[in-house]
Amino acid sequence: MIAEANLNRVELTGILIERKALRYTPAGVPVMECVIGHQSEQVEAGSPRRVECEIPAIALGESARWIQEAAPGMPLRVTGFLAARSKNSKHPRLHVTTIEFVEGNQNG
Repeated sequence: MIAEANLNRVELTGILIERKALRYTPAGVPVMECVIGHQSEQVEAGSPRRVECEIPAIALGESARWIQEAAPGMPLRVTGFLAARSKNSKHPRLHVTTIEFVEGNQNG
């Protein structure tokens, strides 16, 4: 199952906690860094567990423009993949490939 060995997909709902100023790559591609907050209840080892976390994220292209228009506190659903922040930092960051704004006050 070679395809599964390369699997790196994240799907997450939460709220936009913060976003930085829109910037552009040298090639002119829009880039937006942000933080997504998530809260939910998950089942682990047969028991419910309250989960809360803040995920650093980055979006390029059209996704970056959508996040630029969003206000902090706005509920959203994102999909993407995890990658190291840089060559010097192996801490993961979510690279957003799709974004959907969720109606209502969902958070997780």
